[in-house]
Amino acid sequence: MSGGTTEYTTAADGSFTAPLVLSYPYKRTVGTALSRFFTSLREGRIEGTRDQDGALYVPPIEFDPVSGAPCTEWAEVAATGTVVGWSWQPEPKADNPLAHPFAWALVLLDGADKPMLHAVDAGSPEAIATGTRVAVRWAAERVGAITDIACFDIVSDGSGE
Repeated sequence: MSGGTTEYTTAADGSFTAPLVLSYPYKRTVGTALSRFFTSLREGRIEGTRDQDGALYVPPIEFDPVSGAPCTEWAEVAATGTVVGWSWQPEPKADNPLAHPFAWALVLLDGADKPMLHAVDAGSPEAIATGTRVAVRWAAERVGAITDIACFDIVSDGSGE
C-alpha cells in the first residue's frame, strides 16, 4: 500500500476486523434465473435451482459450477434456516439493510444445500452464533428484489415458527 492507513485490528484471540467495501458501480439485467427468484420473493416464496449433482442453491444459479450445464430444475425452500457463519456490522452504512448494528450471516435455508448471505437482526453479537435458527422477516412492501427479505430474525424457540 502507498500513502494510506489501513483500518483493521487483530484481537488477542487472533480474530481479524476490517472495513467492508462492497459496491457495484454499474447496472445489469438479472437474467432468467434471478428474475424468477425475485418474482418468487415478491410473492413471499423462496426458490432455488439444482446443479448437476442435485445440490440446491439459494439464490439460484444459472449454470452448474463444475460442468457449466444450465440449471433448470427449481425447488422451493422454507423461510427458516440455520446460521452457518456470521460477522458483526457494528456501524451500518447508509445502504445497509438495517440502520442499527446487525450480523451479516450465511444462512442455510431449510431445504437448501448452499447458504445465502443476508442480514440478521440479532440485537447484539452475543445473541448470534453458528447454529442459530433464523426466520425471514419479509419487507412490508415487496417489489421483486433481494430487499423483499428485509432481514432474518432469530427464532428463540428453535421451532422455526
